[in-house]
Amino acid sequence: MTELILIRHGETDWNRELRFQGHVDVPLNATGHEQARRLAERLAAERPVVHHLICSDLIRTQQTATPSLQVLFPEARIDTLTDSALREQNFGVVDGKRVDDVKLEHADAWNQWLRFEADYGMPGGETTRQFHTRVMDAVYRIAQQHSGQTVMVVTHGGVLDMIWRTARGTGLDGPRQSDIPNAGLNRVRVSGEAVEVLDWADVRHLADLPEQPVYDQTKLVVR
Repeated sequence: MTELILIRHGETDWNRELRFQGHVDVPLNATGHEQARRLAERLAAERPVVHHLICSDLIRTQQTATPSLQVLFPEARIDTLTDSALREQNFGVVDGKRVDDVKLEHADAWNQWLRFEADYGMPGGETTRQFHTRVMDAVYRIAQQHSGQTVMVVTHGGVLDMIWRTARGTGLDGPRQSDIPNAGLNRVRVSGEAVEVLDWADVRHLADLPEQPVYDQTKLVVR
């Protein structure tokens, strides 16, 4: 079995603006950089056994991972540790748009998306099922390559949602049910295709920072 320490990237301005970030390369804002620094500070204090660090190839995850990389593997280069399969979901034509803009410019797509159906994706983007397959193929590959070890994975909220759903067996239909804070610590154990949640949404290292923007899909569901 393999243990994964899963980290969502730190905050970006687009998180604050409730934009679909998707595959757009958005950097961290000042709060996000501080979250990344706090994460590394916690790792430096706790010194968990971590054998490898892998992150998405988008800049917001690389900037989040860099301080922790310097603590855990000071000789490593971040550009050698990225995996594009760990990217956020591709939202197609709405990547980069605020929710209010999507409602106006792509009303039909927005209304269909609100049903949170596994086989629907925004025009030009991935369906949830396609996204889930990409994510879990990457998770199982990483777990197999590093069997018996602990790997820190810095990625995106949607990726963590797919892992949570797999672990809990909740299926791919319906809105997100788990808390996935920026720069929070999450731990899972992977054995074959079984995923077990060990700890989730631990933000003790961020306790005195500004309250995070929360994107609550359960409030958007069509009743």
